[in-house]
Amino acid sequence: MSFGLPPLKPKFTGPERIDLSEGSYGVPNVMTCGLQATKSKLEPSHPLQISEMKFAENRERMEMVMLRNTQGLHAPLRIKMELQAAKKIGRLPFLPSSGFMSDVLRGRDEEIGFEDILNTAEFREQMACPHAVVERQLGLI
Repeated sequence: MSFGLPPLKPKFTGPERIDLSEGSYGVPNVMTCGLQATKSKLEPSHPLQISEMKFAENRERMEMVMLRNTQGLHAPLRIKMELQAAKKIGRLPFLPSSGFMSDVLRGRDEEIGFEDILNTAEFREQMACPHAVVERQLGLI
């Protein structure tokens, strides 16, 4: 019985064939294509790289499936509804939201992660005139 859980073994979801523009010696010409263009076309360097990129999504999906199997369909629907309601709570557009309510609903309020330390307000580049931001949102500008 799988219960609709995602597989534990990571699967490669990248492109089957990589088309790189090759130079005269059979290697990609980085001077004309650029490093980022070449890097985006390459496959992951390790099989677990894809799994690690989707870790939070897979963990949340597994928790919702387990919650559905133990408590019924209403429990994950209620949590999803509460998350949607938490996203609709607004602040003024020039004030960044901390997302504390969604963190509590997801259970991340008790964890300290990378984004909690290096994503503080003083390091963000969100400087704008408050009046201009509100007027743009209202359609006055």
